[in-house]
Amino acid sequence: MAKRKTAFVCNDCGAEHVRWQGQCNDCGAWNTLSEIVLTPASAHKSNTYTGFSGKTNAKVEVLKDIDLTSLPRFTSGFNELDRVLGGGIVPGAAMLIGGSPGAGKSTLLLQVMCYLAERNNVLYTTGEESLQQVALRAKRLKLPDDKLKLLAETDVETICRLALEHKPKIMVIDSIQVMSLAEISSAPGGVSQVRECAAALTRFAKQHHIAMFIVGHVTKDGSLAGPKVLEHCIDCSMMLEGEADGRFRTLRGIKNRFGAINELGVFGMTENGMREVSNPSAIFLNRQQVPSSGSIVMSVWEGTRPLLVEIQALVDNTPLNNPRRVAVGLDQNRLAMLIAVLNRHCGIQMHDQDVFVNVVGGMKVSDTSADVALLLSMLSSFRNKPLSRGLIAFGEVGLSGEIRPVPNGGERIIEAAKHGFTRAIAPIANMPKQPVEGIEVLAVEKLSDALELI
Repeated sequence: MAKRKTAFVCNDCGAEHVRWQGQCNDCGAWNTLSEIVLTPASAHKSNTYTGFSGKTNAKVEVLKDIDLTSLPRFTSGFNELDRVLGGGIVPGAAMLIGGSPGAGKSTLLLQVMCYLAERNNVLYTTGEESLQQVALRAKRLKLPDDKLKLLAETDVETICRLALEHKPKIMVIDSIQVMSLAEISSAPGGVSQVRECAAALTRFAKQHHIAMFIVGHVTKDGSLAGPKVLEHCIDCSMMLEGEADGRFRTLRGIKNRFGAINELGVFGMTENGMREVSNPSAIFLNRQQVPSSGSIVMSVWEGTRPLLVEIQALVDNTPLNNPRRVAVGLDQNRLAMLIAVLNRHCGIQMHDQDVFVNVVGGMKVSDTSADVALLLSMLSSFRNKPLSRGLIAFGEVGLSGEIRPVPNGGERIIEAAKHGFTRAIAPIANMPKQPVEGIEVLAVEKLSDALELI
């Protein structure tokens, strides 16, 4: 009996190694190698380019001669999902939706598929639930169920064969971690199974121009489960975030070959399923009627639109030798850096103070334009002096105390004016050329200038 050939594959980058070792040589990650069984290559495949006489249908084309009219985008029925996808669904695209258990991945896709089934041939494949469970959810959500086709199957070859018979325009695979290929000997959910199943489904979608949604699980640290190759082979990767007991969900685009990344779509989880939030800024601006210290609204840029978010800070005396620096929804290292800038260039010392900051609504902000608002909220709490409710601030703070410009400053100011804000602290380089009706723009060049204004 021939000995099985095995290899060790890194779960993060997909690099192969001949033997197990603690650290991956390619990406440097530790304890990420998993053993897989290698399948023998087909006998008809040639290992050299010379002497090849096989026939192929492939041909070389000039870029300008490629016809794009056969691949028009079409809407999913949800404007927020279309926004994250870059304007709609592209035929032949493989789209991955990840999220923690209970986030609403299956619920959102079932609603989308029921809507699309009214006009298109749609196939919903579930490997985790029975057909009765999917039907019960559709009935509970009061969705139209007379045209959506369902399939309960985990074998990829069977799914592709049935798809060729029914010729769907859109497919759903729920989820990739339970799918399997017969020629791969490892268990479903393993590195080799996830990698090969994702590659086979993506190749099938592109060959037959089928838009395919693939559901992916996440690990306990919030990252997508499976090898990193999974995110490389698909066209669009999205992450559905939100607490299981929370009301709102955010769909964030991580990778998109057909649109902008870091695009954000906001949904509300109701008893009738997912509902779009057309004005996301409104849900993050439920402020108290009485002004309180340590609270201010900032304007961050998410994808292709501005978003107004409230940030809160609490600065208090600490009995500890090492004061705590806690940031929820923000980068904790950036918080420590800004406290040092405040001390060095403004003479405000917080070395004996605990600092807690929080972005209201569970938002995660990575935009550096939140620097000015973060510092103003900390100073407001430190001095115990409330800021004006009509004030909004944005701008990036440099290590020398200067306030740097941020992209799309004019759109941020216009969005603030729409929500009734009357004053805006902004970098001097983002000063609009024409006055914006209803709002006064206070242009600042240094951090000390912003502190003097308040």
